[in-house]
Amino acid sequence: MTTIHIEETPHLCAVLRLADTSLVLAHRLSEWCGHAPMLEEDLALANIALDLLGQARLLYQHAAELEGKGRTEDDFAYLRDAPQFRNYLIAELPRGDFAFTIVRQTLVSAFFHPFWQRAAGSRDATLAAIAAKAEKEVAYHLRHCGAWLVRLGDGTEESHRRTLAALDALWPYTGELFEVDAVGRAMIDAGVLPDPETIRPVFEATVDRLLREATLPKPPATWMHSGGLRGVHTEHLGHMLAVMQHLQRAYPGAVW
Repeated sequence: MTTIHIEETPHLCAVLRLADTSLVLAHRLSEWCGHAPMLEEDLALANIALDLLGQARLLYQHAAELEGKGRTEDDFAYLRDAPQFRNYLIAELPRGDFAFTIVRQTLVSAFFHPFWQRAAGSRDATLAAIAAKAEKEVAYHLRHCGAWLVRLGDGTEESHRRTLAALDALWPYTGELFEVDAVGRAMIDAGVLPDPETIRPVFEATVDRLLREATLPKPPATWMHSGGLRGVHTEHLGHMLAVMQHLQRAYPGAVW
């Protein structure tokens, strides 16, 4: 299958980071369809996945406009290999058990809710409009998964154990959410993206409150994983893309 080559400007790269994170996380959540612990939650996780997929589509469409080479959202989703993806590493980790999914979605939503709130004031008018829509969606994601976090953490001995294990495994991936490299700095200075350091106090206050209610200890400061923003991924992303891109690889150029 032919892959596309993208000349990434800082602006284009920044938009792809957001789009890729939404797409990859949407796929991980979609893996629960038909497998969630109850029908209501099966539908809830599928709806959150659809929200994220919708965000990814809008962001990829914006990326195509910024690049100006006539590409579509499908080109960005299906015609790039793993090293060309720019998502945060936390999004690509395997689905895990239900507690793992809930903890991950809570942590990611606790970051992206204030992120999208601030991005709604972006000097990039298209990104600002996407952010205004995403903020409302992520507010629900945070409320829903946060309630489950409390329910699992303050539930049975087994649910507490599993939730704590998931928190310990995922916490070392949260540092990347606040990472600022040359691309990020350029977009912050240009007023396109918010500075993640302005988001950190809100993120920490939200997480601290939920962990207290869930009777879960906050993990200590530790070394943080990094690399996703520059295309250095875990082996899990390649396996995921092989599934997600299967039809395009088997039938190049196929359309519905």
